[in-house]
Amino acid sequence: MEYQLLPMIGSPQELNSLSNEQLVQLAAEIRESLCEIVSDRPAHFASNLGVVELCLALHLVFDFSKDRLIWDTGHQIYPHKLITGRFPAFNTIRRRGGLMGYPNPEESEYDLFMTGHAGSSVSTSLGLKAGDDLVRPDENRKSVAVIGDGALPSGIVFEAFNNAVGLKKDLLVVLNDNKMGICPRVGGVAEYLDKARAAKFYNGLKRDVSWLLNKVPVVGEPAAERIGSFKDALKSFLHGGMLFEEMGFRYVGPVDGHDINALRRYLELVKEIKGPVLLHVFTEKGHGFSPAAENPVKFHTPSPFCRDSDDGTPVFTKKDSKPAYTNVVSDEIHSLMQKDRRVCVMTAAMCEGNNLGQIRKDFPDRFFDVGICESHAVAFAAGMAKVGMRPIVDIYSTFLQRSFDQIFQEVALQNLPVLFCMDRAGICGPDGPTHHGLFDNSYMRVFPNIAIMAPGDQHDVAPMLKLAMEHDGPTSIRYPKANAELIDRTVAPIELGKSEVYRWGEDGTFVAFGSLFSTCVLAAERLAKDGLDIGVINARFLRPLDTDVIFKALQETGFVVTIEENTLNGGFGSAVLEAANDAGIPTQHLKRLGIPDRFIEHGERGELLSDLGLDVAGLMSTAHDLASKTTVDQQVAS
Repeated sequence: MEYQLLPMIGSPQELNSLSNEQLVQLAAEIRESLCEIVSDRPAHFASNLGVVELCLALHLVFDFSKDRLIWDTGHQIYPHKLITGRFPAFNTIRRRGGLMGYPNPEESEYDLFMTGHAGSSVSTSLGLKAGDDLVRPDENRKSVAVIGDGALPSGIVFEAFNNAVGLKKDLLVVLNDNKMGICPRVGGVAEYLDKARAAKFYNGLKRDVSWLLNKVPVVGEPAAERIGSFKDALKSFLHGGMLFEEMGFRYVGPVDGHDINALRRYLELVKEIKGPVLLHVFTEKGHGFSPAAENPVKFHTPSPFCRDSDDGTPVFTKKDSKPAYTNVVSDEIHSLMQKDRRVCVMTAAMCEGNNLGQIRKDFPDRFFDVGICESHAVAFAAGMAKVGMRPIVDIYSTFLQRSFDQIFQEVALQNLPVLFCMDRAGICGPDGPTHHGLFDNSYMRVFPNIAIMAPGDQHDVAPMLKLAMEHDGPTSIRYPKANAELIDRTVAPIELGKSEVYRWGEDGTFVAFGSLFSTCVLAAERLAKDGLDIGVINARFLRPLDTDVIFKALQETGFVVTIEENTLNGGFGSAVLEAANDAGIPTQHLKRLGIPDRFIEHGERGELLSDLGLDVAGLMSTAHDLASKTTVDQQVAS
């Protein structure tokens, strides 16, 4: 498509020169550019289609070169990027070295935080406002948080609401209500918002009406009852904003989120209101592309597709020949639930991402989507475990970090049989640093009682899940966002704290914890052609650590290399070093490979692993270097 308006928009200030008709055309061009992106790579799609008009209206009313704007979660940032000077580079989004698929302060002054987790926008926006009022009180900078209805139930949101009302700061919260998170929203707040969709437009009338009603003289009980009934009826009529008004926010809405003119009018209105304000905006996820609007779950982050030339029907172009670890795990969980009625599953608004749809369908009484409330999910699971259930908390590694205290207090400290299935553990590809699961080895191993596992390949998945369901204490299993490998071998049985020796080697040993086991096997095979005899150990367990096998490798082979898709700080390699040190075993010939002490950019998983020296070539290079050093050390010693 030849774009007419988008190339002209170098900054949001240039939007003000466009007519209403041109703004409508610009919205169409933005949606077309989104369709072009997903034609050759997975990208957040339906959520971005739904906020085009809202994005334009916000930038028309506010000057965010001075005012403050936070997009909650941030995956709906694409229209914002397109009108803040990044259209020329937009085709690089989610590619290594290109634009990030989330806000990135290094790209633009209009991106203030790198937001990839839901719920924090109100807190950070309030902090920006409070800070601006102290640092530059004469400028009266505005602060705006755009938060989705899926993120709204997060506990931190209500903590921020409470604080905002107490501080009486001028804060605008735009509630982008599209009836969806990644999956359909759930819970009591969702039901409340569904009722709000049927309510009349409401502009903070409750305070004025309450003042009037309180002036009415009460004569006898019957009159009081009648006035009370009238208050209740009025509240029901004005239902849409009562929750927020009762909390102390001025509520305005609901407003059509795809009507640019209406959005501009109401944004101009709330811009001048003092104190915390919530503007309730209805949008349609996938708006403007009917397949995405009809199936926003499928088109949240779709596989690449092209559009049929006749009717625009999307035709998906990418097929995976191997099952993903996510699918292998969910299939095995389904099998466990068929056999054992104690097994139940909790997820935090990630039913689709964790491939739990069939489980939700077949076991509705034992499937719990708690919304974007990871801390609650873990504590909820602890309660179920206490009474005899076998709960599985199925959450991405990066999101499970949000429940760190509950893992400690409610699960590990109580020694309860909760299983944590940590999806997306390791490099998460184009999603980038907010989503890479690079810290769970470190943050899980600090707690006593938890058994920590990682399958080396698909063969390990089912027996690890079975062991977890039989283990009388908390367990965790981590696995990557990748297709599952199958290594041809006689598979050793899974035993608590026992590794699997794939082969012994005299020159050195690779000890892999997790999915890079197959990379180690291939590297060892190629090193054999170079004359190096390298052993490979599938560690399987980080806690308990198989010190018998690992110490044997340290004592009997030329060098040992630990390999993990986790930060080196406090990870599997650190556990091996600590154990060897405690046992008095020399470790000068031990090399740890993993994620260095920095945040990793976005890019394809294979590209990033190569950059980090965690591919076959990287392992071979490390082995050759260590073998050469060992030879020199031996010559010096003799």
